[in-house]
Amino acid sequence: MRKKALCAVLSVAMMASMFTACGSDDKSSTSTSTSASTSTSASTSTSTSTSASESSSTVAPDSSANDPAATTQQGTGGKVLNIYVWNNEFANRLQDHYPNYQANDPKDSIKGGKIGDVEVVFHQTDNQNNAYQNNLDDKLLAQKDAAADDKIDIFLVEADYANKYIDTDYAASLASVGISLSDLSNQYTYTQDAVTDANGVLKGASWQACPGVMFYNAAAAKEVFGTDDPAEVQKLVKDWDTFGGDTAKKLKDAGYYVVQSVMDTYRVYSNNATTPWLVDGKVNLDANIKKWADDSMKLVEAGYATTYSLWGEDWKKGFMPDGKVFSYFGPAWFINFSMGQDTEGSIANTGGWRATEGPQGFFWGGTWICAAEGTDNADEIKDIILKLTTDDTVMQEIVDKDQDFVNNQPLMEKIAPDYKGFDTLGGQNPLPMFVNSAKSIKLNTTYIDQTCTEQWQNCMKEYFDGNLSYDAAVDLFKKNVTERHPECTEFNF
Repeated sequence: MRKKALCAVLSVAMMASMFTACGSDDKSSTSTSTSASTSTSASTSTSTSTSASESSSTVAPDSSANDPAATTQQGTGGKVLNIYVWNNEFANRLQDHYPNYQANDPKDSIKGGKIGDVEVVFHQTDNQNNAYQNNLDDKLLAQKDAAADDKIDIFLVEADYANKYIDTDYAASLASVGISLSDLSNQYTYTQDAVTDANGVLKGASWQACPGVMFYNAAAAKEVFGTDDPAEVQKLVKDWDTFGGDTAKKLKDAGYYVVQSVMDTYRVYSNNATTPWLVDGKVNLDANIKKWADDSMKLVEAGYATTYSLWGEDWKKGFMPDGKVFSYFGPAWFINFSMGQDTEGSIANTGGWRATEGPQGFFWGGTWICAAEGTDNADEIKDIILKLTTDDTVMQEIVDKDQDFVNNQPLMEKIAPDYKGFDTLGGQNPLPMFVNSAKSIKLNTTYIDQTCTEQWQNCMKEYFDGNLSYDAAVDLFKKNVTERHPECTEFNF
């Protein structure tokens, strides 16, 4: 891979940890939180499910992440705040909600702006084909010797590969920029667990949480079942056997897919896994992820769903009425970024979707703000994180303007019962469902999650499409994981 050259310049400690992680007790949180996760800011062209031609192994887990040097106060007084992102979501949040921010171009947040006399510069690289991580890796490896105005100050990470950066010295502790755990006391605990390193050091914060629900086509529900009432529809999708049984058959008979693609349900199953991808140094297949493969094959064989890859043009057709799709699964960001709400004639644009809990509660993704070790803008980073992830007024604005589910448990529980409806959902208020879904979220993260998530879906697609037997698809999965993580050679399935 292209990244092998970069691996050669990593420290001896990092290289040692990289090639022993799968043979020892790896850092994987098995805590179960009664509170929520955070959201990935996926768009219709970028997501955590994009090609895994190069997965996360360049900046490898490092046992030195809690070294005193990593928790000392970061520098202050920098004149340029360099922020690395894959799309414009964080730039929009900063422009729309951070007090006293002066945008260079109100119509294009990526063009940056000013915070006092500090210039804010966004460095955007799309997620496609792992480009964002590749670019970030290069810059972080050069961070120590970079000129002050060129150093990374903030970088964003997603749930699937957060561990890759959190367990290294490249991500600074929040304590080193002046933020304490007490400052973040209203955040969902799960969002903190996701960015806490192997030594218990918190290294990121998110403004959002992403518990998920099932979105369904109200017109299709009325046509096929005689009602679009969420409580009644929930009875039809209360568990996977019901969802993929009589409900799916009735929809097929009426010309609808029960879900656009079996890939749409993957996160629901995987986020209800009870074991992580690594257990006792071996790559592990949780029973619920295996169940996804089994249930998905049944849907495909019965003609109840397609195997379209997420974010592709065929997959998007279900957002239009003539796409004949009953449901999709997602968190709040899915509405904002993926359902074509600004496309004339789309189901979302005409308020034609509704929400119900679906077969299982789940979350999808997560986006965190991380301070880069060596930043000279600690004061600005501290204030940005505190304003966007802890300030009740600012977070209420984010909910109102962006229809985002924010990382403030007391606030969300307070406003959820009587909140105004979402236009895309025909005026329905989904916040109580999101709050309830948040309670079922479990965290089982490891540094190989992105690789395993992508490769399991990719290899199972070959099985669903009839190109490989199940056993051959599993063998391909194992081969691909080991190619991307040479230290991972043992599998317990």
